[in-house]
Amino acid sequence: MSDLFESTQPAQQEYSAKNIEVLEGLEPVRHRPGMYIGGTDEQALHHLVAEILDNSMDEAVAGFANKIEVCFNADYSVTIVDNGRGIPVDPHPKYPEKSALEVILTTLHSGGKFGGSAYKVSGGLHGVGLSVVNALSEKLVVEIARDKKLYRQEYSKGIPQTALELIGNAPNRRGTSVTFKYDPEIFEATARLVPNKIYRMARSKAFLFKGIHILWKCAPEVIGEGDSTPTEAELHFPNGLEDFLNYQIGSRGTINRKAFTGEAELANDEGKVEWAITWPEDENGFCYSYCNTVVTPQGGTHEMGFKSALIRGLKEYADMANIKKASGITAEDFLSDASLMLSVFIRDPQFQGQTKDKLTSSKAIRLVEQAVKDSFDHWLTCDVENANALVEYAISHAELRKRRKEEKIQTRKTPTKKMRLPGKLADCSKVSAEDTEIFIVEGDSAGGSAKQGRDRVTQAILPLRGKILNVASASLDKILQNQEIKDMCEALGCGVKENYKEENLRYEKIIIMTDADVDGAHITSLLMTFFYQQMPKLIENGHLFIATPPLYKIVGSGKTVYAQDDEDKDKIIAKEFKSNAKLEISRFKGLGEMSAQQLKETTMDKKKRTLLRVAIPSTNTEEGKEEAFETRRQVERLMGKNPETRFQFIVEHAKFVDDLDI
Repeated sequence: MSDLFESTQPAQQEYSAKNIEVLEGLEPVRHRPGMYIGGTDEQALHHLVAEILDNSMDEAVAGFANKIEVCFNADYSVTIVDNGRGIPVDPHPKYPEKSALEVILTTLHSGGKFGGSAYKVSGGLHGVGLSVVNALSEKLVVEIARDKKLYRQEYSKGIPQTALELIGNAPNRRGTSVTFKYDPEIFEATARLVPNKIYRMARSKAFLFKGIHILWKCAPEVIGEGDSTPTEAELHFPNGLEDFLNYQIGSRGTINRKAFTGEAELANDEGKVEWAITWPEDENGFCYSYCNTVVTPQGGTHEMGFKSALIRGLKEYADMANIKKASGITAEDFLSDASLMLSVFIRDPQFQGQTKDKLTSSKAIRLVEQAVKDSFDHWLTCDVENANALVEYAISHAELRKRRKEEKIQTRKTPTKKMRLPGKLADCSKVSAEDTEIFIVEGDSAGGSAKQGRDRVTQAILPLRGKILNVASASLDKILQNQEIKDMCEALGCGVKENYKEENLRYEKIIIMTDADVDGAHITSLLMTFFYQQMPKLIENGHLFIATPPLYKIVGSGKTVYAQDDEDKDKIIAKEFKSNAKLEISRFKGLGEMSAQQLKETTMDKKKRTLLRVAIPSTNTEEGKEEAFETRRQVERLMGKNPETRFQFIVEHAKFVDDLDI
């Protein structure tokens, strides 16, 4: 039997105990930053700011701070100061040779939020936030004002550069100040801290906690041309989420007379919940949820509990009012187009990963549902006309859903099964492909604006997450396993290569809509390569288009004009405005920075937009065959496995080359 275990493989490279590497201290963070902040891109970079700001917000929520200062400095460092208790500086009982401050800054999973005695609720839970920021910073300086004394310590890449120093007396100051400058060795070359993103992050925290005053300061040097981010602002919103909702809704009309807003304590002293929701007439809604002031973009159990309370309350009201048509309505019918703000503060929340994108605490469903249900029942019964309008609204959506389902079954079902559509597709309501179009957009942020600005009858939106697979250099198996490509294929419904069927194409136009920058151009080229190689008939039959979003917004002399690029901007200024006119010129950093109305007006409105149709040479003539051969050769050369050729082509031809960091 021992023969079975004899090696049949050639001798391998030596593999023994000495090959096992043990990473100590903060080394794991620098080696694998994606495990702690989700990656090394721009979004991950801004997560560093969020970690420090969350710590200060935890002090505020615990009742120990009421002021926070957020400064974006001229050297692209960030300073966050609070007037809380200050991180302890006395020797740590387990490591007496170190202060508690140094332990927190240099040791993973250290902090005051595990036992629950220092913080009842908090956004920082895993004891890694401050230490991770320290590990990924080129320089970090922390100052502690505590017991009327001021202490200071400096770090670089997670390593102390000075001992904890007593600077002097500070009789009128208390709290923690952290200044950090991220390490460019860790993050992608294109990753940059953006003033407007940090400002909006600070503003959202002020909306979420009524008792906090946040002072925003930004060095003018870091604000780009056309960026409307203020250099100074005091952020304080005494009405909390109600102010947040009113800010987001603006002057848009709503189905209900007044927003449903309120707050309630959770059972068993587990925390509290605050909410604000309304139903816009244009049905372009949104859902922003938070737990302990941390944004949860993927929702979670607190959203489930809130939505369960609302749909239960509405159905019970309809039953009491004897409105029989309401029996079949679902939460999707009632809430999918609502504008919703939800914030919970709970003990020991469980999140999905360190980046905390989704709340997974099962107890939150029951706690939130119980806390909200009575308030919603009371709100409905106090205004019968308002309640009836919402019931009719939900019924109409339920009937539309059922009608769409029946139409799809009749027109699109195969003999064995119904067509599957990707969950993130916001489909149009028209069933036939005639006059319909699908926008393939870059990211969820741009997808949100596009969904709000679209014509819901004829325009569908499919957001993609980042760059799709480069199909020119990938195997067929790898192509078919890629989630973004699978979503596109399922949404279009026409099949690929020899299985392509024109009659099954679900939309008349397929429109690629990406940012007007280098990354956007790259994504566009990857998508065009995919369609050229996998669905050439789709291009030959004139279905593929590229949207042309503007790069600039020019305001002056009582009018607003949009420009596609720098050359177009200069022409428009010379033609439309007087030489001495005072102009406000804004540069859009991406589709996600454009409001839904701006995106609709400039890029999606069929009467105003400009589309570029993608075409490939016809092979009906000898000249066309030569052009088709050259096209295929160029695609293989530029999109194939040789990145040097592709890079050289970009340097020589890209109109964005001035923006490249090379």
